[in-house]
Amino acid sequence: MGKRDYYKGLVLKEFYFSGKLSCADLSLKIDKSVPLTMTILNELIAEDYVVESGFAPSSGGRKPLIYALRPDTIYILSVAMDQLVTRISLMDSENNHVIPIQHFELPLANNPDAVSVLARRMKEVIKKSGIDQKKVVGAGIGMPGFIDVKKGVNYSFMEMKERTITEYLSEELAMPVYIDNDSSLIALAELHFGAARQKRNAMVINVGWGIGLGMILNRELFRGHNGFAGEFSHIPMFNNNKLCSCGKSGCLETEASLLAVIDKAVAGIKSGRTTSLSTGFPSGHPGQDWDTIVHAAQRGDRFVIELLSEIGYDIGRAVAILIHLMNPEIVVLSGRGALAGKVWQAPIQQALNEHSIPRLAVNTTLNISTLGYNAELIGSAALVMDNNSKVVEATGTTANPTHSL
Repeated sequence: MGKRDYYKGLVLKEFYFSGKLSCADLSLKIDKSVPLTMTILNELIAEDYVVESGFAPSSGGRKPLIYALRPDTIYILSVAMDQLVTRISLMDSENNHVIPIQHFELPLANNPDAVSVLARRMKEVIKKSGIDQKKVVGAGIGMPGFIDVKKGVNYSFMEMKERTITEYLSEELAMPVYIDNDSSLIALAELHFGAARQKRNAMVINVGWGIGLGMILNRELFRGHNGFAGEFSHIPMFNNNKLCSCGKSGCLETEASLLAVIDKAVAGIKSGRTTSLSTGFPSGHPGQDWDTIVHAAQRGDRFVIELLSEIGYDIGRAVAILIHLMNPEIVVLSGRGALAGKVWQAPIQQALNEHSIPRLAVNTTLNISTLGYNAELIGSAALVMDNNSKVVEATGTTANPTHSL
């Protein structure tokens, strides 16, 4: 791969994350001269990757021409997994879903067939989309667990003996494949496209079957020494003797995860609480049960709102610890749990008011993600484009727009 192809990868990555850019703005972002940047732009226009997109506003003088990616040229296979449910989407360069999101139950614990099932399903999505696979630049996968991003290994789930997850899937799909922790990718989505955009320091809480954390420090994703930073779910918060999935007891997850919400809803129904939750609750499918709880909250179900408020307060107590340690500009509540919306905001804020030093908490904003349950899919796509120079290196030249980057 020559330098020119590498520069093209940088340019395409910047367009993906920034949208429309002038040549001058682009040259600053890739740290190359304006003449070289213009040369690269002209080549990408000739190859049908980039198009002219009008003129930028100007306070005087000639308006600069702006450019953008063609949305029908580059596609990304995006996968969002949790312990129980997997979603797959083929997305264009504007993060639009080419076909409806494919979702199915795929338990990860003690499931030796999980990787092969995933590979088959990913192939099916590409085939169903009707998109030429040569236009799919790579696949990004968010999954729970302790993940070594560089090695492509998940130490918690989907263990493989002879090859890594990324080696196996790259070979099966004939494209570059990247994996990362689900909470890290949700934070990546919020950093580039959501509530944490333009923020220097942010904490992104992934409320799901566990309570994950993605940390943005100095506008970059912080992974820690071994890449395992953000195990927020396992902060010891309670003396409840409830066994956590990590093998310890009393973790935040045992009282504040969505599985805990479902368990508490079931207990409330059994104790005679009045609620609009159907007699068929629980269904035995946690994703469906959480959706039922969200719909009940949106209808104003008093029991459900009280339950979510109680959980939210506990999450807020844990967030107070984060604020004391990290002093973030913003805390974003994201992931599947964000579907409950602003029901969370008041109880979390109450806990912050009670348990945080005012001088620290007063300058920290609490936001509910607008990306919500889509955040992990967007983050998985962003993972591919964030590694765009590697994509170029792995697949060769951009000289022909019918080939991958």
